[in-house]
Amino acid sequence: MTFDQARWRRDDEPVYEPLLSEKDETTVTIDGDDTESADDSAVDVPLPDHLTRDELSLPELSEPELARHYTRLSQMTYAIDTGPYPLGSCTMKYNPKFTEDVAALGDAAIHPDRPERRKQGTLELQYRLQDYLARIGGMDAVSLQPPAGAAGEFTGILVAKAYHEARGDDRSEVIIPESAHGTNFASAALGGYDVVSLPGGEDGRVDLDALESALSEETAALMLTNPNTLGLFERDIEEIAAMVHDVGGLLYYDGANLNALLGRARPGDMGFDIMHYNVHKTFATPHGGGGPGAGPVGVVDELAEFLPAPRVRRSEMGYEEFRPEQSIGKVHGFSGNWLVLVKAYAYIARLGDEGLADASAKAVLNANYLGEQVEYEVPYGPFHHEFVASAGEQDAADVAKRMLDYGVHPPTTKWPEIVGEALMTEPTEIESKDTLDQLAQAFNAVIDEDDETLASAPERTAARLIDQTSAARNLRLSWQALDE
Repeated sequence: MTFDQARWRRDDEPVYEPLLSEKDETTVTIDGDDTESADDSAVDVPLPDHLTRDELSLPELSEPELARHYTRLSQMTYAIDTGPYPLGSCTMKYNPKFTEDVAALGDAAIHPDRPERRKQGTLELQYRLQDYLARIGGMDAVSLQPPAGAAGEFTGILVAKAYHEARGDDRSEVIIPESAHGTNFASAALGGYDVVSLPGGEDGRVDLDALESALSEETAALMLTNPNTLGLFERDIEEIAAMVHDVGGLLYYDGANLNALLGRARPGDMGFDIMHYNVHKTFATPHGGGGPGAGPVGVVDELAEFLPAPRVRRSEMGYEEFRPEQSIGKVHGFSGNWLVLVKAYAYIARLGDEGLADASAKAVLNANYLGEQVEYEVPYGPFHHEFVASAGEQDAADVAKRMLDYGVHPPTTKWPEIVGEALMTEPTEIESKDTLDQLAQAFNAVIDEDDETLASAPERTAARLIDQTSAARNLRLSWQALDE
């Protein structure tokens, strides 16, 4: 089996039903039945006294003052609307404005405590999104509950743990490649597992000999990102899956880099048993400022009964929520970060199979074009949607700050640590050749500059070089101008 060409199925598999053979024009009415009854009346319970107050001291500002305040802040802030955002492994991708319009519809925000018969449209949208995500990832069942990628990882680990415990199989270890996202290590540890760090091979991929040595009857799971954080596709993924399954472990897919595979390959086909989707990265919600996000979790059939509740299924009424038989319970209020899920649904429905495959193709093309233009060494390849260059003798953090002076946002720096002074770059699918050339010029302008120039940068930005330690330890959050 190969994964370098568009495919949705093996030749001997049943015909895969395309996600959307054409753009979906189905109308989903999400306000349901507006007819109220006595049973549905709003709950009128006053807040406890300790949660209320008589006065609230807020600044009294005129409309122009308020507008100028936020306009000034926007001018001091670099954003995806003002230029490229090539942060590797964070995928500050295209966030089309129409998804914001959809999420802003009044009926999109109906109260989740409504009776099921009065939120049938909401449940239908959840059901459809569960189905979309399952087919995109090659999974059998999806829960929309986790509110972020890291929450999805943690949920996936809890599902794996519940699965093993239900089988009376007490396992204590989770294996994680050293190039994995830091949250992988934290999620496994929070789930009660000992973390086994897996060194990479000389080619930047999983070292099969090292994996063989790490695997044992204590292995609960291997957490893997594919393509990995160097942008490299794990070509031995089928052998890796077989090795993990042979010792009774589960293969976990970190969805951080799923945008490189959209419409071309599916984690489920590669042997992954659990995965989380960063729908805020992959499917159109801006992130990077602390949220909001959403991290739905998909699993194969054998693990479906352990997923968080509620999930949504068809019923005689239309759609209903249900609790899987051995659910680990809730991991968030109601059905997850609802409006983020609405945006993901709108994005997937608008693009369809063809649009999703086109997005991944352009992401890979842009990364490879930019990688060819940058004069810094790129030690590992061929890469897909992102690459990791090395700043060599320069300090990667200083390089990043200096790039601000050239009007671009810098890449992720100093990670993964297997590349010295790493510059981790992911240009995303929307950037034009002119924008990529501008990014390359910024990289290449910095490469010949002396240490003194780099150490004093940035000099052309609204905020000059800051003391990072003090900035982290002495937060100053205020509605007032910073110079007052």
